[in-house]
Amino acid sequence: DTGDIIRGLLKGNLQHAKGNDELVGTNKTCELVEEYRRKTINDPINSDPCRKEDVNRFSDKEGAQCDNRKIRDNDKKTGGACAPYRRLHVCDKNMEKIPTSKTSTDTLLAEVCIAANHEGETLTRYHPKYQEIYSDSQICTVLARSFADIGDIVRGRDLYGGNKKKEKLEENFKKYFQQIHDDVTSTSGRTNGKTLKDRYEGDKNYSKLREDWWTANRHTVWKAMTCSKELKDNRYFRQTCSDTHGSSVA
Repeated sequence: DTGDIIRGLLKGNLQHAKGNDELVGTNKTCELVEEYRRKTINDPINSDPCRKEDVNRFSDKEGAQCDNRKIRDNDKKTGGACAPYRRLHVCDKNMEKIPTSKTSTDTLLAEVCIAANHEGETLTRYHPKYQEIYSDSQICTVLARSFADIGDIVRGRDLYGGNKKKEKLEENFKKYFQQIHDDVTSTSGRTNGKTLKDRYEGDKNYSKLREDWWTANRHTVWKAMTCSKELKDNRYFRQTCSDTHGSSVA
């Protein structure tokens, strides 16, 4: 099955991410993410992708961004969509700093998981105060929406251009996926290289490849996003998000 071949080649392995080469003894996502963080701790951005932006993720002091210049494909007459407050501070700084040469699917997965892990931690930390005002707000919904934001960034669907840093992040992702594209479509020593080469021929901006990569790795990213102790010990969250609802989220 072509779908299985694609998923098999694009699915990352956190145990093989750069910095985790010597790691043995566990295949648990949360432990591997923490190990990768520890082994790359010399990079302050990797230790905290939200660095220097310890802001209230639910604050409206900046207002939602509706500027036509900042929302890609926005309706210039009506204003169209707005970027929600949480999107203005997605913890993605580490993804801006991934080396753009020799980026493997394993290392890219580790970096996306680091971002998702911090995203989950910060949203979980600020949510209780937000819930005091909006009692019907559920952490599962909040995390699911932020998870979708990260998925949009990975797939190149992020409508929030925001600033030059966000534009740089998108340019870097194109370079990351160029590396992955060149690897998986190589016919040298690969049984399925021709299959993937045909699939991604003419794939402008690697859009199809990015979609396939996200499909292959989203479950791991969701696990990384929900690693925090607060969520681990929260029976309601586990019942509503992990089994029935969570499988549809991820």
